[in-house]
Amino acid sequence: MSDKKVIVLPGDGIGPEVLREARKVLEEANRHFELGLVLEERVAGGAALDKYGEPLPSETLQACRHARGVLHGTFGGPEWDENPSHKRPLTALLNLRKELDVYANIRYARPFPALLSKAPLKDELLEGVDIVIVREVTSGIYYGPKERRSSGRSFRASDTMMYADFEIERVARRAFEISQTRNKKLTCVDKANVLECSRLWRKVVRDLHREYPDVELEFMYVDICAMQLVLNPKNFDVVLTSNIFGDILSDEASAVLVGSVGVLPSATLGEEGQTSLFGPIHGPVNEIAGKDIANPLGTILSGALMLRFVFKEEKAAAAIERAVEKVLDEGYRSAELMTPGMIKVGCMEMGNLIAERLKSIAGQLKQT
Repeated sequence: MSDKKVIVLPGDGIGPEVLREARKVLEEANRHFELGLVLEERVAGGAALDKYGEPLPSETLQACRHARGVLHGTFGGPEWDENPSHKRPLTALLNLRKELDVYANIRYARPFPALLSKAPLKDELLEGVDIVIVREVTSGIYYGPKERRSSGRSFRASDTMMYADFEIERVARRAFEISQTRNKKLTCVDKANVLECSRLWRKVVRDLHREYPDVELEFMYVDICAMQLVLNPKNFDVVLTSNIFGDILSDEASAVLVGSVGVLPSATLGEEGQTSLFGPIHGPVNEIAGKDIANPLGTILSGALMLRFVFKEEKAAAAIERAVEKVLDEGYRSAELMTPGMIKVGCMEMGNLIAERLKSIAGQLKQT
């Protein structure tokens, strides 16, 4: 494994556009902070299906195994919708998580002050909201046995949710550790009144809590959590949950609390020293691909998370985040973030603005 290697996977839809801008900003940080990173582009998703007949070619997987971080775009498109599940673009990301054994997806719901007006909630509900959602991503219903059968005109399909205790314990441990660095409150979200898997989650998390007595632990049903994220978002600090529930809740949090799914980054981590994945939480939005109107902020901020989590370059990560915030404070907006009085810019121009602001911020941070 190369200590400085980063694999870049542009993906499909708007993936190549937003990844291009994230790479631009990352390379600016690499230069100004003398990080020594080496970025190498590989193919995965629909582009790989078209070229190699599979969403995650073995060459791409091996390159990722030997890198410290993987920065990816988005995967999917209507041209592959009728493919069997193992021949769909998103399978590249699912298989990458499984093969690299990166099990903890970390997503933040932390509104930018400049974007409060884009969220549907009142400002007083959003000011001070700072939530971390820790989602298990290598097991559960997305990876369990699947079946679709037909009998005459009748069709039947099944997706099976399965969890082992060790899969729950390792992601719960990560959530407890994050809680200890924040406000020491952890909310475990499940559906234990219905699902056997959720009852196992409660047992494992409750048993593990004995090792973290300083953390306040509460359990909450997923439907109640979805409601409380809207009514009382400040009541949450760290949220721990399973694969499918985390997928839904983090998208809700991004749209309702932050104002757009396009601005949120994510990190997918395993054990210390393993390759980690970073990328936006939004989809490929194929209908706007190639029009230079995509929002690159989530992908750019994912690059900052990679600098922080993998390379321990806090100043460089903070410089990217400050550059994004400065550009937003100055009133620049991509199409989906536009409000009256703001300045609309394209995807490329947004990347240029952030890279430019990064230069002056980097100089200031290097002196501290």
